[in-house]
Amino acid sequence: MVEEPAGARQPTPLPLAALKQLRLKQWAKQVFLVPALVFSGEFLDPSAILRVVVAILSFSLLASAGYILNDYLDREADRQHPKKRFRPIASGDLPIPAAFALFAAAVVGGVALGWWLSPMFLVIAFTYLATTLSYSFYFKHRVILDVMLLAACYVWRVIAGAVALELRVSPWLFLCAAFLALFLGFNKRRGELLKLGAGGTRRNLEHYSREMLVELQAIVTASVVICYALYTVQGGNSWMVLTIPFVLYGVFRYIYLVDRGGGDAPDELVFSDWPFLLNGALYGLVAILVIVGDKQGLLPPLLLDGS
Repeated sequence: MVEEPAGARQPTPLPLAALKQLRLKQWAKQVFLVPALVFSGEFLDPSAILRVVVAILSFSLLASAGYILNDYLDREADRQHPKKRFRPIASGDLPIPAAFALFAAAVVGGVALGWWLSPMFLVIAFTYLATTLSYSFYFKHRVILDVMLLAACYVWRVIAGAVALELRVSPWLFLCAAFLALFLGFNKRRGELLKLGAGGTRRNLEHYSREMLVELQAIVTASVVICYALYTVQGGNSWMVLTIPFVLYGVFRYIYLVDRGGGDAPDELVFSDWPFLLNGALYGLVAILVIVGDKQGLLPPLLLDGS
């Protein structure tokens, strides 16, 4: 690692460092709490929207607490990383006592919002937090299990979105979320391996190989596509088959972007690629139109049972 010249970088003021440490960009991952709202058709109910917004804030604060603890534990390794060395804790912009205070505030805020929704939601939120902490303390260094724990965090988000609305968790929602999360996780590892090599700052990268990750990627990619296709046919609204092309393009585009050197930071990868964003917007538009049309009885049967 090339050292910066003395005085080349100005320290970040403490309030800005604390805000940066919350990793607000990562809050975009809480979009996984929204599918239950959309696919249930409850997005036309303002009270349902409010409950999901509160759920997103609760999970975002708890996620930030996990990031703070993770960055504290990884501070020495992050100082050897070309980008992560600028994180507030690793760079010293956020002193350790201030980081712990921020951690406590994030946990308290997330728990308070979760309790306002329901005790069951709070149970899911605590389970999510326990999953993130177990990843930070142990599983992040265990090959394959590291990705499975990260995938579980996404699944808890999806379940929490349904619990916030007091809906039954659909098995299709669960399966699609699980395989999509594994798809993102293994592609993240592949992106890190392509960009940093087995000698990167993540210790367990040496246990992965490009060939292994390509094989795992193929398995979870097929699982995502097949599971979503089955959902559109058997999930109760067969007009959802119209969204399959957007899902296919999104999956293939993501693999393409990872292969081009991205993937180690999924949020940066997704939000910096306009074709991916446009495809996501079109998917959302078509899905909402189909769901509203079905709820209003405006769509004729597309697939007939027994035909």
